[in-house]
Amino acid sequence: MDKFSRNYNYYKEIFKDTPMPFAFVDMELFNKNSEDIIKRAGDKKIRIASKSIRSLHLIKKILSSNSIFQGVMCYHPLEAIYLSENGLDDLLIAYPIFNEQHISAICKEIKKGKTIIAMVDLPEQAEQLNRIAEQENCILPICMDIDMSSDFGFLHFGVRRSKISTVKKAMELFHQIKKLKNLRLDGIMGYEAQIAGVGDLTDSAIKNFVIPLLKKKSIKNICKLRSEIVAEIQSQGHKLKFVNGGGTGSMETTIAESCITEITVGSGFYSPGLFDNYSNFQHLPAAAYAIEITRNPKPDIYTCYGGGYTASGSMEKNKIPKPYLPVGATLIETEGAGEVQTPIVYKGTEKLKLGDPVFMRHAKAGELCERFNTLLLVADGEITEEVKTYRGDGKCFL
Repeated sequence: MDKFSRNYNYYKEIFKDTPMPFAFVDMELFNKNSEDIIKRAGDKKIRIASKSIRSLHLIKKILSSNSIFQGVMCYHPLEAIYLSENGLDDLLIAYPIFNEQHISAICKEIKKGKTIIAMVDLPEQAEQLNRIAEQENCILPICMDIDMSSDFGFLHFGVRRSKISTVKKAMELFHQIKKLKNLRLDGIMGYEAQIAGVGDLTDSAIKNFVIPLLKKKSIKNICKLRSEIVAEIQSQGHKLKFVNGGGTGSMETTIAESCITEITVGSGFYSPGLFDNYSNFQHLPAAAYAIEITRNPKPDIYTCYGGGYTASGSMEKNKIPKPYLPVGATLIETEGAGEVQTPIVYKGTEKLKLGDPVFMRHAKAGELCERFNTLLLVADGEITEEVKTYRGDGKCFL
């Protein structure tokens, strides 16, 4: 077995005395993923997507590992405050906030000298931010969120995120922001979800043909819109501190844009199930969880306790967790993964028995941490550390 290959008995031996269920991160694979992400980023900085990690310990580990990792993209204002209070800085909130108490708390943190950047795509959001920042007597840095979706008439390719879909709309918002004395436009962000989050290796031959074509056309639209908006803003004499784009699945195309200064990456560190479906890169399955065999209703069926950790988004088969080890184990289509029991079909060579583990992989990255208080860290064939998730720190942001 080479340094990065894993089999069922490797993990079974490591966890032989560990009660199930539990989640773990293989730090040798995690570190290899980190190294490969650095190589893929070229000369761009990397902002860590906290939503895909959800463990303060591991976010800090990534940030301290290499200077290319610079800043965090948060998914909730109270999460940004939590990270700030725990020593992190340069925190970009990925989604607009409107709650007065949340904005006020962000302003108080900024007045301590911390950098927390709010997101806007509507004038009403900007006005609310400005009003509260004025009350708090602070200058609140903001970022404009650009819609990177492609509308092909018959098909909306992307996610419904921002209203800023043209240069004209971006400049209208820019001029409105410039009138607000307690806001400072520091950055531009555009998340190309249809490139970064959609794999091109599916179980459908038609999709495998169509998706790459749609991606290719969409990438041209993305590059044109983002570069034109950045150029127009800069032509007004406004200096941007950063231009953010991309995700794990779009790094190669995003770094090709000269206007981009940083790429957001999160899922690639754990490399969950959905990220097996990309043809242009492959990271290692660093995170998984274990459920215990407690029934054996038929010779080839092993029913496990718990395990139904389904990922968010549209309810498709690829959002269901997948059996990882032993190789060859599969779910039963009519039952899937259940909250209290998950039946597994296995006809391989391992002699499974009651009390044995089945190792599973979540479809998405950080969402798994909402199910566990801790992550067991593994290296050199043993458990080296147990670290808290956000949930373990008593945090539930959404």
